[in-house]
Amino acid sequence: MIVYKLDENGRIVWQYPAEVLEWLPNGVRLEAFFNRDAMDLGFATFRRGDRFVEYFYTDRWYNIFAVYDRDDGALKGWYCNVCRPAVVGETAVRCEDLVLDLWVTPSGQTTILDEDEFAALNLPEADRTLAQAALHDLLELSRSGLPC
Repeated sequence: MIVYKLDENGRIVWQYPAEVLEWLPNGVRLEAFFNRDAMDLGFATFRRGDRFVEYFYTDRWYNIFAVYDRDDGALKGWYCNVCRPAVVGETAVRCEDLVLDLWVTPSGQTTILDEDEFAALNLPEADRTLAQAALHDLLELSRSGLPC
C-alpha cells in the first residue's frame, strides 16, 4: 500500500509505503514507519523508524496516527490530521490534508496546531465548516480515548 499525502488542491506532498493491518467498513488501518530525518515539533520528536498506526476514513474529515517510539515502543501520542475523507483503494490511500492538526498526549492533553495556516487556506466555506467540525469531533474523541 502506498499512502499519498496531498495538499488541499490534490497535489502530492509526500508518499510512503505502509502495510494493511485491517480493512475497516469505512476505511483502513495501516502500519508505517517514519522515513524522514528526526523532526522536533516542539511537542514531540518524530525519528526515523518510529512506528505509526494510521487510521484513514472514507466518511470522516480527519485521520488519526498513533505514534510509537522506535526504541522502546512507548506511545508518544496521537497525531490527528484534519483532511478531506480519504480515497482508499486496493494499493493506495489518497488524502487531502487541510493543514489543521491536533496532537494528543498519552495523558489526554491536546494541542491544536497550524490554525493560522488553516485560516489562510482558500477553501470553499462548506469545506471550512466541515473541517472545523472535524476538529471538534477529534477534541471530543480525545476526551474518551483515541482512536475510534
